[in-house]
Amino acid sequence: MSATVEAQLIIISGRSGSGKSVALRQLEDAGFYCVDNLPASLLDQLIQSTLGDRVSPHRKVAVSIDARNVGDNTRTIVENIQLHRKRFANIAIYYLDANNEILMRRFKETRRRHPLSSTHISLKQAIEWEDSLLEPLREHASLLIDTSATSLHQFRQYVLDRIIQQSDFTEIALRLISFGYKNGLPIEADIVFDVRCLTNPYWHEDLRNCDGRDYAVQDYLGKRPEVIKMRDDIQRFIDSWIPAFQRENRHYLSIAIGCTGGCHRSVYLCEELSKHFRAQLDNVSVQHRELTN
Repeated sequence: MSATVEAQLIIISGRSGSGKSVALRQLEDAGFYCVDNLPASLLDQLIQSTLGDRVSPHRKVAVSIDARNVGDNTRTIVENIQLHRKRFANIAIYYLDANNEILMRRFKETRRRHPLSSTHISLKQAIEWEDSLLEPLREHASLLIDTSATSLHQFRQYVLDRIIQQSDFTEIALRLISFGYKNGLPIEADIVFDVRCLTNPYWHEDLRNCDGRDYAVQDYLGKRPEVIKMRDDIQRFIDSWIPAFQRENRHYLSIAIGCTGGCHRSVYLCEELSKHFRAQLDNVSVQHRELTN
């Protein structure tokens, strides 16, 4: 007799226009039983009939929940999900988002009506209202996904790499993100470290056109005691707190490290930290937001 496959539930949420339908189609293609725009009142029943029923035919389920069916009860819905999470570890919330300007452009280009807009509520107001309604879901998401600068092809690949291929939830997945403060914070970051206090290789002409993956920059930064201390302090912090995130059934942890331009110091530290954590965890990825190659 074959072993019973442990059930999994993925909840896709986020603002309209951020890519929820695309993500759900990818999950459906990967064998998930998918329910689009599930009424929030039916979520408890769905959880009990899948995760709570070991003979249920649907062992991998994905649902989308958005502002159309949560109303003003979002916080209550999140509290119910959190209660279920204490019983069933295999529940993850993925929250998709994009900046307001991108969302407005997408609606105008597709000529779709925002679900919260009306003759009395403009598109801009609807987008902002939706952000407020869904904030509790965003706060408790397992992973925040910013689709502002992502093409359709890139987003589909992201869903495949970061959600589908890691959907067994056996271990926390760690993502290290380098970024430049001049371009804003990455919205998907759970924890942000500011390393602008470190000596900047940019002011050395021979290093200016290099980045933190190049040997010359690595050699320069690797010899500076304050850089090593920063690396070790960040490393100890993450080492200390990963178990706490795991106890809260967090399946993903995104650590962002920022410097001014996002090319030298932050890139170097992400690369250095990835070596340490790849010796401990199977799911460690690195993203250099400001680098194109």
